[in-house]
Amino acid sequence: MSIKSKIRTIKNYPIDGVMFRDITTLFEDPEGLRDSINKLSERYKDLKIDKIAAIEARGFILGAPLAYILNVGLILIRKPGKLPAKTISQDYDLEYGSDQIEIHSDAIRAGEKVLIVDDLIATGGTAEAAVKIVEKMEGQIVECCFIIDLPDIGGRARLEGIGQKVFTLCEFEGE
Repeated sequence: MSIKSKIRTIKNYPIDGVMFRDITTLFEDPEGLRDSINKLSERYKDLKIDKIAAIEARGFILGAPLAYILNVGLILIRKPGKLPAKTISQDYDLEYGSDQIEIHSDAIRAGEKVLIVDDLIATGGTAEAAVKIVEKMEGQIVECCFIIDLPDIGGRARLEGIGQKVFTLCEFEGE
């Protein structure tokens, strides 16, 4: 079975008209989770990556086993106030308002090659903020990778528009 077939769609969640892509069904399926991690590790095994920057919270689920397999460090990109040491922050816009992410100020050394990981790319706001925060720390982004792309929402194009490479395992186009 394909990875896409293991992702549940919930109609009208969290509001009417939204088709929510629920990745928890992929994560709870041992074969689906293993297949996802194996495909990502196969893609990145020969690249010289120093760190994986995983975006809160579902990105942690992917980032930890991927970092383990690739034998690289794992960096947590979190919401404000969740990291205990000195942080660097990055604001970003939401549909109705703004938000912020943080990273420990000593998590990336200049020149380190970083892979940004999250479960899904929709508008690309959080991922773009992650790119900016890694760049502030002078890290070199290898790629931004996700399980799911929602191409109709434009996040992939947004990241590519700022010069980033994007990789996804599946997409849900206009469905």
